[in-house]
Amino acid sequence: MIIGSVTELKPSEKRVGLLPLHAQKYIEHGHEVIVESGLGVASGFNDDDYRAVGAHVVSNAKEVWDKAEMIIKVKEPMPCEYDLMRENQIIYTYFHLAADQPLCEALLKQKVTALAYETIEDDNENLVLLKPMSEIAGKLAVLEGNKYLEQHYGGKGILLSGTSTVAPGRVLIVGAGSVGLAALKEAYNLGANVTALVHKKADVKPLQSFFPKVEVFVNSDEILVEQLKKADVVVSSVLIRGSKTEQIIKREYLKLMEPGSVIVDVAIDQGGSLETSRPTTHLDPIYIIDDVIHYCVANMAGSVPKTSSMALGDATLAYRLKVANLGLLEAIKQPGIYKGVNTYQGKVTNEAVAKVHHLDFEAL
Repeated sequence: MIIGSVTELKPSEKRVGLLPLHAQKYIEHGHEVIVESGLGVASGFNDDDYRAVGAHVVSNAKEVWDKAEMIIKVKEPMPCEYDLMRENQIIYTYFHLAADQPLCEALLKQKVTALAYETIEDDNENLVLLKPMSEIAGKLAVLEGNKYLEQHYGGKGILLSGTSTVAPGRVLIVGAGSVGLAALKEAYNLGANVTALVHKKADVKPLQSFFPKVEVFVNSDEILVEQLKKADVVVSSVLIRGSKTEQIIKREYLKLMEPGSVIVDVAIDQGGSLETSRPTTHLDPIYIIDDVIHYCVANMAGSVPKTSSMALGDATLAYRLKVANLGLLEAIKQPGIYKGVNTYQGKVTNEAVAKVHHLDFEAL
């Protein structure tokens, strides 16, 4: 199979889909690798690093799109790339199609096979390829929240960690999946007062046993409102697998929060968990509504591309190699990879995506 990778075009996205070390693995398995010049620069790799392992380096992205049977990316194709996609081409990346109907329609029109990292599962039904970026986003959520509490950004002017004589700030974490747990650890290690809201009662005791100083409650509208009133930073990490996120933080709740509080909506990739959320970028990351700072960057992990690219590549390589080595139809006999196929030959093959966009669902 011809494997290709191109530079990411999403604003401020510096991660790389294919590292030289992983390109070498494909070549060792008999595949051909073609990459766009400059692909790995932001993650610390130059063109010669790719040439050294046997990859072909070409001057422009179109040549990669034209030749590659499987394109490996980090984030979804941008509108300017839609016409470069080819029928029966496999694109392996984070798509988040439930929040992007134009992209979904473009994939169907071009009859592309969309393999979405975020819906692939391991044998225990864990979202194994979402986890590495979720962990990074969770850590960054607390660090960014702490930063935007600074007064010159419109924040309260407090430090989450406090000092030896000043009480620490309060962090509210909504959701305790990979993002929420990473955020909880980061906030806990900072010394902040942490409260976590979880989906079900069975999650309460395990969290309390690992983090005895953390308050843990089963989420409800009443508890959410009560905790928002107290929070300095809110990390919202609500996730519905493959589907659009429920907007659980209502506009009217913002007026109950203290001015200068910060909400980091990590769920913005899937549409956002606030009624007032809209995607932002690393170059323009925040906006203020009702005196509450909103941080809604849709590719948070892109700000630390070296760490993120390594974590993503290490997690995804085995799944990508399986498709390259066996071919798609044989590889999807593994249930976890089967669930990663969101579109195929002009059909929506992920039920949640089809439902959100009112499209017909067809199983593979």
